[in-house]
This record gives sequence, C-alpha cells and structure tokens, in this order.
Amino acid sequence: MKFIPHEYQSYCIRRMVEDPALGAFLEMGLGKTVIALSAINELKYNRWGVAKALVVAPKKVAEATWSNEAAKWDHLKHLRVIPVLGSVQRRVKALYAHGDVWVINRENIPWLVDYYRNDWPFDLVVLDESTSFKNPQSKRFKALKLVRSRIRRLIELTGTPAPNGLEDLWAQVYLLDGGARLGKTMTEYRKIFFNQDWAHPGQMYRTYSPKDGADANIRAAIADICVSMKTEDYLTLPACIEDIVPVALDGPAERAYKKLEREMLLEVDEATITAQSAAVLNGKLLQLCSGAVYDGAGRAVRVHDCKLEAFSEVLEQLHGEHVLVFYWFQHERDRLMGLLSKTGLRARVYQGAEDEQAWNAGGVDVLLAHPASCGYGLNLQNGGHHAVWYGYPNWNLELYQQANKRLHRQGQAHPVIVHHLVVQGGMDEDVVAALHDKGDSQEALMQALKARIEKARCT
Repeated sequence: MKFIPHEYQSYCIRRMVEDPALGAFLEMGLGKTVIALSAINELKYNRWGVAKALVVAPKKVAEATWSNEAAKWDHLKHLRVIPVLGSVQRRVKALYAHGDVWVINRENIPWLVDYYRNDWPFDLVVLDESTSFKNPQSKRFKALKLVRSRIRRLIELTGTPAPNGLEDLWAQVYLLDGGARLGKTMTEYRKIFFNQDWAHPGQMYRTYSPKDGADANIRAAIADICVSMKTEDYLTLPACIEDIVPVALDGPAERAYKKLEREMLLEVDEATITAQSAAVLNGKLLQLCSGAVYDGAGRAVRVHDCKLEAFSEVLEQLHGEHVLVFYWFQHERDRLMGLLSKTGLRARVYQGAEDEQAWNAGGVDVLLAHPASCGYGLNLQNGGHHAVWYGYPNWNLELYQQANKRLHRQGQAHPVIVHHLVVQGGMDEDVVAALHDKGDSQEALMQALKARIEKARCT
C-alpha cells in the first residue's frame, strides 16, 4: 500500500529525523507507528544516521503491530523487524538475527540492559507508550537511564503523557534531555513547579499540587522537544478513522486455536456447505478468535486470553478516554466485564435509555454494547469518540455501519477513531476484509470458509 502522509504526519517524521530526542504525544489512531518507522527508514537508508533501532512496546503491541505495519506499506516492506520475545534463549537468538528494527516488550528492558552492559548496540530507541516509564523508581526507568548516554536518538510515543497529573511528565522528559528542562531530579522538579500539600492525620506520604501557572510553564519549557497533537486539532483528518490492532496468538493459544479450527472445519463438507451451516461454523470460529467457545451444553470454554490482553493494552493507551466497545457473543461480554471490574473504570453494558444518558453525561468510562441493541436512532456522540470492535457481527455490513454511526453522527465534536482487534490468521481477518469491501457478505462468507476448509484438508 502506498503511504500518502497527512500534513501532521510529514511534520512529525521531519522532526524525528532532525531532532535527536523528541516526544511525539499523538492520540491513539493518528498513525504513530508508521510515522516512527518512516523516520527510522529515512535515517537508516537515506541518511545513514542510525545503525540499529530498538522499539520498546507493550507486550501485545510488540508481538504484531510493528511487524505488520512495516509489511503494510510499500516504502517500509524492506525493513526487517525482529521481535525479541519469549524465552531467554529465543530473545538472545533474535538479538543476533539480521535486522533493522528490534522490538521488545517493556518488562524485558532491565534484562536487555543487563545482557549488553557496556556494549549497548542500539543508537536509536523508540519508547512506544512512554508513560510506561513515568515512574522514576521503576526498574525499567532505572535500566534505561543507565544506557541513555549510549543512545544517540530517542523517540517517545504516547497519546497522553500525563494521565494522572503533571508529575508523570518528569521521568519521560528526563529520558529525552537528561533533566535540562524540568530539573535533574524529581525533587528539583517538584520544588520548581509544585507546592507540597499539608499532611492530614495518619497520612503516610507527601502529596503535591501544581503551582499557579505550572501547566503553562511546563508546556513552555518542553515545547521545543515535544510535539502534542489531538485529533480535534487537525481538521484535515477524515471524520472517521479506522485503526487495525493486530492480535498475535502466543504459542499455546495458537496450537489450541489451530487444533479446534481444523476439527471444526473438517466436520463440514466443502461441496455441500449451506448458508445455515456456514453461519454456525463462522460463529464458532469467531468465538475462537475472541478466546472462548460454547460447548454442547452451552457453556463457554476458555481457549486463550490473547484478545483480552490486547484489549487491556488498548485501554491503557487511551489513558482514560471514554470508549464504546462492541461485542457479539455473551461470553465476550462476560469476560470483558470480568476484566473491567478489576480496573476501577466505570463500566456498564448498554441496556436502555438510562445507560445512554449516563454515557452522554460522561458518567461511563467503558460502555459495552451489542450491535443489534444499539442500532438506528441511538445518540452516543456526546460521550466519547473512540470505539473498539472486540467481536464482529457475523458479516452483517448494515449492523457494522449502524453501530459505528452511534458515535460518528451530527453533534460529534471530534473525529471518531474505530479500533479493530483482529486475530492474525483467524476468521477475524476475513470478516474485517469483507466489511471493508462492502460487497456481497454472504458470498464472501462462503468463499472464506471454503478456502479455510480446503486449507485444513491439505494440512
């Protein structure tokens, strides 16, 4: 696919190429990955400015997103993206593979720093979701700080650099400039920009409140080293943006998925498959992608948590932005609510007018909705501008389009960003492709299933 960057993307790429350290604070869905890869490509192959690039990302992002994004665009297909994941043996082997960009999950940064010690080889480092390094007491921050002097270029990517307040900024900016703008230590930063709160009886820790004008002063101090963009600031963007979030199955999950998929596919005769049997089989395969499948007694049997983990990382990257989540099967709803109950977020399932009012009033952080229950006429545009497709509506294009229109409608103040969780190699891919083609969904379903059955018979 040919990459034709928006004006803001061209600007960010240019800044990443020109500046040795840059915080690119771009809202999720604005194309941070392709921007960073384009800058890496320019620096490595056109300017000989870097030799080896390292990306530090959340685990599910590290597994698939960066590799898929490089393979997607014509100008990036030659980039060799090497995941540094799995066991220690697999990670070490990956480090010695021929490549251009190595991608590691953030939890393994202390291991990586300890492995290389004084021979740190990466002259460019990208922190995908830099808020993971906001705590200066964390092992990952301390590890990266040890090798910061050996990193010639550093790029930080995040949508909201200070999700819990201005104190979150110090560690991230320190990694960019060594303390030149906000102070060499957190203590110095607090002394300049904060007031210590009066302690309450029994309070075991100190709290701090920003001084008057601290927000503006901090922004002014870091303006030359950080780019901050929200979707509403860039009116040339399309009114509705689609963001594909690839979900890679881990080893056990992939084996379980393929075994169950093959068993299901081989139960059906490719030559005599009917619309009814196709719908049943399609439903089972989509359930498998989501991580559970109903058995003969109607009980949901867990297969994997990979899509659930990817959803959790999407929530993290949205940093409190309200999100409308579409599910299809009841067990998807139940598993999502089970996860959300542990987060402290205000989550509920859409059931009627009361939920609509609470969402539009800002009283709901995550609203789960079945596409068939929130169709025509439902107005949810005042409650948020992010939607996530966790499960898919059985190839039903009308349901899919109508569900997206709950946010993307008159009165919406921001461009709507629709995130699709897509299991790689699974039925998810076929469904999303068919929905985007907007053709004969029934014919697409039959052809996709026949192709999968034929493949299963040949393996």
